[in-house]
Amino acid sequence: QVQLVESGGGLVQAGGSLRLSCAASARTFSRRVMGWFRQAPGQEREFVAAISTGLSGPRYADSVKGRFTISRDNAKNAAYLQMNRLKPEDTAVYYCAASSLTPLGVGVTPSEYAYWGQGTQVTVSS
Repeated sequence: QVQLVESGGGLVQAGGSLRLSCAASARTFSRRVMGWFRQAPGQEREFVAAISTGLSGPRYADSVKGRFTISRDNAKNAAYLQMNRLKPEDTAVYYCAASSLTPLGVGVTPSEYAYWGQGTQVTVSS
């Protein structure tokens, strides 16, 4: 079982920055692909970014490419999402997700992740 706890959300003006953190309980953290998804009211959960366990580069949704950066620190069992140049359309609940121990790749769909955090609200005002 993997427990994930997000933090770092809040209210920010458009153009501002936030850094989300995801703390994981598992000692197997380094073997799991980590992803960030978001869900706005009335919308489906959508992919934001994901980072592999090894040398494969991270993946980003087109809507955040160039503004958001995903990273991980395996020594701290943590993943991060640095969000810059935030826009009102980035407003959503942001979820951290962890893959199983046998990920097929750097997944971009929710079904490719086995564990989820409770989410953290990000609100960007115009």
